Amino acid sequence: MKALRDMTGLEGTVQFAQRWLPIPEADALFEALRVDIPWTRHRLRIFGREVDAPRLSCWIGDPEAAYRYSGARFAPEPWSEVLVPVRDAVSEAAEVAFNSVLANLYRDGRDAMGWHSDDERELGPRPVIASLSLGATRRFVLKARAPDMDGRFARHVLELPHGSLLVMRGDTQVRYRHALPRTAKPVGPRINLTFRRILPLQV
Repeated sequence: MKALRDMTGLEGTVQFAQRWLPIPEADALFEALRVDIPWTRHRLRIFGREVDAPRLSCWIGDPEAAYRYSGARFAPEPWSEVLVPVRDAVSEAAEVAFNSVLANLYRDGRDAMGWHSDDERELGPRPVIASLSLGATRRFVLKARAPDMDGRFARHVLELPHGSLLVMRGDTQVRYRHALPRTAKPVGPRINLTFRRILPLQV
């Protein structure tokens, strides 16, 4: 597994390893997860109305790692034998004990993720988010929340290939939104595992 390297030009802290998993391991994991994960098309609340998410997903984690996103509360599916060693390896690379993962299956270029920040209360003020990509290469875009001196919103584009690991930490979620845009290009399926640490909320 390759080490993470810091991305330059970003005000948050973003680290990236293009070939974090060797191709044979990434191939085997991709095929195992397609079968292992109980994929579901979630309903999300956007601008006051419920819509189908443009991808298949599954929330997985420790029993207490419930997560609220876009008006819905997700109780975690249990960790499978396939995912436990992946969680442990990603936790070691990011130096965070992750207790949950959002698995997304992008079936083709029409499936996407809109602009958002991972800033829910359960994640704490400066969360660490580790994103493992498997399958087709897709474009990942970070866009600054605030304009620069010239009134422009800085954008950073990354290609996320098979077996790559992206880690966002520090003020990244405060300073940026991110998205996985649709593409008209013919692309195959992609699985993304986004590891998080859910914190107990103080009442």
